[in-house]
Amino acid sequence: MKRTLSIFTILIAFFTGSSFLSETDPSYLRVLYQKPISEWPKPDIDSGIIWAEFKSLPGTDTSYFSLIAQPKVKLGKFLFFDPILSNSNQISCSSCHDPHNSWGDGRRVSLGTDHLEGTRNTPSLLNIGYRKSFFWDGKALTLEEQATFPIQAHHEMDMKSSQLGPKLSAIKAYKKLFKEAYGTEEITTQKIVHAIAEFQRTITSRKSRFDKFLDGDFKALTDQEIFGMHLFRTKARCMNCHNGQYLTDESFHNIGLTYYKRKYQDLGRYEITHNPNDVGRFKTPSLRDVMHNAPWMHNGLFNDITGIVNIYNSGMHMIDPTPEQAAKDSLFPFTDPILRKLNLTKDEIAAVVAFMDAISATQYKMSRPELPRD
Repeated sequence: MKRTLSIFTILIAFFTGSSFLSETDPSYLRVLYQKPISEWPKPDIDSGIIWAEFKSLPGTDTSYFSLIAQPKVKLGKFLFFDPILSNSNQISCSSCHDPHNSWGDGRRVSLGTDHLEGTRNTPSLLNIGYRKSFFWDGKALTLEEQATFPIQAHHEMDMKSSQLGPKLSAIKAYKKLFKEAYGTEEITTQKIVHAIAEFQRTITSRKSRFDKFLDGDFKALTDQEIFGMHLFRTKARCMNCHNGQYLTDESFHNIGLTYYKRKYQDLGRYEITHNPNDVGRFKTPSLRDVMHNAPWMHNGLFNDITGIVNIYNSGMHMIDPTPEQAAKDSLFPFTDPILRKLNLTKDEIAAVVAFMDAISATQYKMSRPELPRD
């Protein structure tokens, strides 16, 4: 039977900062993490890595409904949900970024015009206004630039930007909406993507039980979830990449899933930079609401979160090149040295997965608007 600590022993540990109690003991960890976050155990971060401490999301914004009613945001919402932006009149931004699916699509890879499949998993748009770059390879640096790619891509919305303005101008209601938003009825692609970006900036996560715990509601997390949070910060080394308020370092890493010269090969950020050091590097996704965003990874090949933690536990260095391969092929990808074998036990893996649940909030399921058609 598991030993239960006396309150006297726990208080000694709390006031003295003693570490003689086991870090696997739930009573000890609960006391430890009820201290101010500045007094928490420091995470296991490699030298040279810039990281940020956990931070809770802001509370419910009482101005949200007035914000969503602003002319540019209102217009952007209509455009986001309107399939008229596609060449086929069948695909909208919301086809891949469904508010009822945590602003993703639940598919392995995106599905566009004429049922053409993309090559990468659709990222959630939650908190996208706080990202520093966009897409798995970081090819866009602004939200407005991000919005132009799916509109024009042949396997997504397949729409020529030169035809978009005239197409929307044929609808009187849209001309009125653009005048309200921009002071003129003229409809341009620049205004369209700007309005969509203004709407996307309103797409944010709700507070999770993790946030409530950070705010001082120490009953919000179970003992197992606190243990998982502790492992996330320490033995599991997750905070080397997933840190700060949005649980991402906004950087790019090769985690060993490049499938180099195999069926699912994807060279990642290299396709944008053409820097051999970027082969196989992909953007670190935010873990906010992670349990709502299956399947996971840039190729959507993984639909079991426990399996994913198991893969990280292995160290992910299964396909690093031999010296001979590296000498012959300058593009042969090296897995990021941040990754290493973790030696997590079965119970520790279960605790990390439990923490993934704790950082996933209740979803806000936005209703689709009635689209302008007169």
